[in-house]
Amino acid sequence: MSDVLLSPQLIVSRETLNRPAPRIIAVANQKGGVGKTTTAINLGTALAAVGEQVLIIDLDPQGNASTGLGIGRECRECSVYEVMLGEATLAQAVQPSLVPGLFVLPSSVELSGADLELAGLPRRSYRLRDVLHDALDDPRTAYSYILVDCPPALSLLTINALTAADSVLVPLQCEFFALEGLSQLLRTVEMVRDTLNPVLDIQGVVLTMFDSRNNLSDQVALDVRSFLGNKVYETVIPRNVRVSEAPSYGKPVLIYDMQCAGSRAYMKLAGEILRQERPAQAA
Repeated sequence: MSDVLLSPQLIVSRETLNRPAPRIIAVANQKGGVGKTTTAINLGTALAAVGEQVLIIDLDPQGNASTGLGIGRECRECSVYEVMLGEATLAQAVQPSLVPGLFVLPSSVELSGADLELAGLPRRSYRLRDVLHDALDDPRTAYSYILVDCPPALSLLTINALTAADSVLVPLQCEFFALEGLSQLLRTVEMVRDTLNPVLDIQGVVLTMFDSRNNLSDQVALDVRSFLGNKVYETVIPRNVRVSEAPSYGKPVLIYDMQCAGSRAYMKLAGEILRQERPAQAA
């Protein structure tokens, strides 16, 4: 963008530039080990690979999304923790990843106590939304998608993510208790929609760790599709050794092994989401 456009006298809004606001998607499920972080990392990578500008917000105190994108703990002096407490700006904390077009707002261990610290602050459920609203009004911010990797709990951090988001993407492991956990999450989404964020919607459910050799995977997929219909993506993410290996190298699986079944599945999922978004963008 030109220096003239960014001069103090000529700062313009996103509306003037005719640039749509970024789509904010919370990747959430209160159950751990269902593929939230893996989905956030690799979906973000797939979207960036087709030319989108993507920001991943690591809202999980474990910081696995940051690690999986090559942001070491020694490089997280300024993190989402400082941003949500008002001690740093989004621009100060965001870091580029090794994937062109993919940026990270990293997590840090201090985030593990954030629920208690946020509880005493004004607008405690809106901290993330306020940060993003203020930062994204800057015309130099060019993200088209923001993915928020939520912690595996229905905590105040997760509530902040749902309050800031346009929609929720739910990774759902193909296991026996999947529908029970999904029902609880849907109730939380409905509560947030009724009280904090009236535009919040279910982006979709993506079935993860699918094993075609296991009859249970097929049965769970059938049950979820009968329960939620077209809210369940056609793409399923298979159990795949390369997907499991990639984080230990600090890389998305699409960089680690672009040809494996997991990489192909995440590229296909990105295509589904982009097709899903076209009507809204056109409107």
